Amino acid sequence: MTRQTGTLTDGEAKTYDVLIVGAGFAGLYMLHRLRQIGLSAVVLEAASGIGGTWYNNRYPGLRCDIESLLYSYSFDTELQQEWKWSERYAAQPEILRYIHHVADRFDLRRDIQLDTRVSTATFDAERAQWKLATGDGDMFIGRYCVMATGCLSVSNFPFADQIGAFDGEWHHTSAWPHEPVDFTGKRVGVIGTGSSGIQCIPLIADQAAHLTVFQRTATFAIPANNAPLDPAFEADIKSDYDAWRDKNRRGEIFGGGDLGWHGEGSKSLIISALSLPAEERREFYESHWQRGGAHFAGAFPDLLVDAEANETAAQFVREKIHEIVKDPQTAETLSPQGFPIATKRLCVDTNYFATYNLPNVSLVDLKAEPIECITQTGIRTAAQDYSLDMIVFATGYDAMTGALLAMDIRGCGGIALREKWQSGPKTYLGLAIAGFPNLFTITGPGSPSVFTNMIMSIEQHVDWIAHCLDYMRSQGLQVIEASEEAEENWVKHTAEVVSGTLFDRADSWYLGANIPGKPRVFMAYLGGVNAYSEKCDEVASTGYEGFRLT
Repeated sequence: MTRQTGTLTDGEAKTYDVLIVGAGFAGLYMLHRLRQIGLSAVVLEAASGIGGTWYNNRYPGLRCDIESLLYSYSFDTELQQEWKWSERYAAQPEILRYIHHVADRFDLRRDIQLDTRVSTATFDAERAQWKLATGDGDMFIGRYCVMATGCLSVSNFPFADQIGAFDGEWHHTSAWPHEPVDFTGKRVGVIGTGSSGIQCIPLIADQAAHLTVFQRTATFAIPANNAPLDPAFEADIKSDYDAWRDKNRRGEIFGGGDLGWHGEGSKSLIISALSLPAEERREFYESHWQRGGAHFAGAFPDLLVDAEANETAAQFVREKIHEIVKDPQTAETLSPQGFPIATKRLCVDTNYFATYNLPNVSLVDLKAEPIECITQTGIRTAAQDYSLDMIVFATGYDAMTGALLAMDIRGCGGIALREKWQSGPKTYLGLAIAGFPNLFTITGPGSPSVFTNMIMSIEQHVDWIAHCLDYMRSQGLQVIEASEEAEENWVKHTAEVVSGTLFDRADSWYLGANIPGKPRVFMAYLGGVNAYSEKCDEVASTGYEGFRLT
C-alpha cells in the first residue's frame, strides 16, 4: 500500500487506501486510527453533519442509556480527562457537542465528505480494490472499505405509504427537525412505545393540549433517576479511569452500565434470583430500581436464561407500574405480558408511567383496536377515528442490517450482499463477510454490538481493523477475506449461544421481527464482550486464523 491523498484518477475517481462509510463515533475513530498508521482515508457521510445517530435523532428527551463517563472514547487520556459531562446520562445535544469537540481536537473534518450517500459498493477482484459510487455520480476507490454505518440508523416507517393522506404535521423520531417542534395547544398522537417513544412522550405531554399514545406492545422500563453529575464522583472515577474502562471491556459492568453500584450489587454475581426468599429478593430489586438504569437486567445472573427467575423481575416491574399509574385499567394495559423482561430492549425512562396520570393523556391499546389507516384528519383504528393535529412516529429502526442492505454491496463474482443475506446475516466475528474481501463492518451482525457499551465495542473493532491493515502492509499482502468455513462456524456458534437464553421468546428487533419479511435471526453475539475480545485477539495472534490472506 502507498499513502495517497485523494487525488483524482482518470479525472473521475478519488483514490485512497481506505474508504470509510459513516461519520458517527465509529467512522471518526477509524479515521483517526488509520492516520496513526500512515494510511490515507476518507469518510463518506450521507447526512449534512457528523455524529451519526446523534445527528439524525433529535427528538425531545433523547439521551443515552449508558452512563456518560463510560459512553465516551477511551483512546486518548487527555481527552477523557478534560471533557466534563453535565449529567449521569447525557442528552443528545451534549453528546453531539462532544462528537464535534473530538472532530476538532483531532482535526478530522478535512477528511470527511458530507452530503455524500453511497449507493453502490463493488469489489474489483482484478485490481483488489473497492469502488464506491454515490447517488450524485461521484466515484471513490480504495484498497479497503470499512462500513461504519451504525446499528440503528435506518428508520422503520410502516406507515410511509399512508402518511400522504394526513393534512397535519408529522415527524419520525429518527429524522427529527433541527429546529424545535412546538406541540403547544395541539392534539398529538404518538405511535410506538419503545425507547424513542418512552423518552419523548413525557415531554410532549407537557406541551400538548392532548396526547394520545398508540401502544403496539407494552414495554418494560426502568427509571433512569438521572441527575447532574457530581464533581466529586466524577473526579473519583477519573482518578482511576483506566481501571473502570478495563472493567467495562471485561464485561464486569452489565450492559456498559452503572459506575456507582457498589456493595449489594456484587451479591448478584454469585446467586440465583430463585435462591432468595421472596421478600429479600424484592428488596434487592427495589435497590436496583431506586438506583435506576438498565443494569436492572443484570440484578441476578440467571434472569436471561431461566424463565422462572426472569418472571420474578418481570412481575416486580409490573407491580411498580400499578403503583405508579392511578387508573387500574391503564396500568394493566401498560404492563408487559407474553415475553420475558429484557428480551426486548429494556428501556430507561424519566416519568414515563406517571405521564399517564395526566388529564390530557390517553392510551390506545392497538392489540385491542389495531390501526386501520392514516386519514386526512388523524388515525383510524378498528374502534374509532382519532382527530389529530400532529403525528409522531416512534416506530424504530431496521436494526443491524438496514444500513448495509440499503446500499448495493457486491463482492466476488458480483454477488450482492442482499442475496447472500436473504436468509439472515452471516459474518465472521461480525467483522468480515466471506465473499467480500477487504470489507470490514464495525459492530456488525455477529458481534456483541447493541448488547454492550457501543463506544467500547467500536474502539475494540476499530483497533482490531487498524492492527490488521498494518499487519497486511508489513507482510506485503493486499487481500484479506473470511473463509466460508470460519463464517459458518461463527454463525453456528452465535446461534448456539443464543439458544441457551430466553431471547427467542420475544418478537424483538434483535431478531428483525419488527420488519415484515425480514429473516428471523438473532443478530448479535451474546457470549460476552470479554470472551469475544479474546477470540478476536486469538485470531489476530495466529496470523488471522479463519481468513485467507494473499
